Amino acid sequence: MTFLIETLRLGLTNLLLHKLRSLLTMLGIIFGVAAVIAMVAIGEGSKQKALEEIAQLGARNIIIQSRKPEEDLTATNATQRMVDYGIKRIDLKRIRESVAGLEHIVPLKRVGNRIRQRIHGAPAEVYGTTPELLDVTALTVARGRYLEPQDLEQNRRVAVLGSEIAEQLFPLDDPLGGVITIDNAPFRVVGILAPTGVLGGNITSDVGRNLNYDLHIPLTAAENQFGDMLIRRRSGSFEATKVELQELILVAESEKQVLAISDRVRRILELEHAEKNDVALVVPLELLAQVERTQRLFNLLMVAIASISLLVGGIGIMNIMLATVTERTREIGIRRALGATRGHIIAQFLVETTTLSGLGGALGVGVGLSLAGILALIHAQVSGLEMPIVTMWSILVSFGVATAVGVIFGLYPAVQAARQDPIVALRHD
Repeated sequence: MTFLIETLRLGLTNLLLHKLRSLLTMLGIIFGVAAVIAMVAIGEGSKQKALEEIAQLGARNIIIQSRKPEEDLTATNATQRMVDYGIKRIDLKRIRESVAGLEHIVPLKRVGNRIRQRIHGAPAEVYGTTPELLDVTALTVARGRYLEPQDLEQNRRVAVLGSEIAEQLFPLDDPLGGVITIDNAPFRVVGILAPTGVLGGNITSDVGRNLNYDLHIPLTAAENQFGDMLIRRRSGSFEATKVELQELILVAESEKQVLAISDRVRRILELEHAEKNDVALVVPLELLAQVERTQRLFNLLMVAIASISLLVGGIGIMNIMLATVTERTREIGIRRALGATRGHIIAQFLVETTTLSGLGGALGVGVGLSLAGILALIHAQVSGLEMPIVTMWSILVSFGVATAVGVIFGLYPAVQAARQDPIVALRHD
């Protein structure tokens, strides 16, 4: 124990004699550890953001979306155009009849162009759907009620408004019980949805769509009142689109069935859409696995890049310690003459290199956490940036590697010092 304490004391004393040199030697380790922690924090933040978006879609969900082809052969000229694409009712029928293991099948049909309440109008997306939509999404009702089975059975003209569209259509009045018009057809407001988020990433075709501007009506009312044809006129141009269903949300009974069901659904869709390329299948469970694989590769890449700084820091430690061996040749000779063994000399030099790398690693952890904190403050001020998330494994791994670097790169100078001939060392000036 006395030997160990004395070795530590001598090692620390030698480092403190050259404070600036010791600090400069540690810089490579400090920057390497800080870079690992900061980069992994940024990557983890991006991963969590993507996982949150996927979680909103549901791990058991399978989403089928109608997508407009880039070019359609039914276009007659530049000003008149008729496009027929997307999910058909026959697709829905085939899925219901031939796909087992589904807990819910929720269709959505986009309708309407103009939404007004007396003199107030607002841009909105109107969807005809069923009451089950509330069970398969993260939407919740803030006031009133959602759609009910009786609304579909009796073809009622009722509507549930998103939070922001409700404020714009009814700036002074209570929306509940009020009447709005969708393409001049009156609908009574029965519910207001709680505020929710904006679709982002590459998860859906409606990237950036604000869900608070959505408006939900019964599917039967949407089909009977508006049909399948949607006509848009703009400054002399005319476009008619025929889409029977905009989206289908399928919910499997368990996560284990999701991939098998998605394969079955793909084969069904190929019967009608193999050549058209007008539907897309989104499987959140597949996206989740893909994000996790990508993140693992990203973390490995970032750690590899940041490890270059650790390598440079290790080489710096080795160079400085080799120079120190030359400077302290006479000291080594005196210690050997007084009875110090080669093991004692190796231990002293390893204490110094390990202290350099360990202290550099600790300072690097502090710098890395500070960088993550600064990025978090920037995230709070600038929209569009992901919140960095510091992981414990990045701290432990980077600090452990930094300490190991000190041992590995300090071993060669320590052995060189121990090999000094005591007689030659004593004669050294």
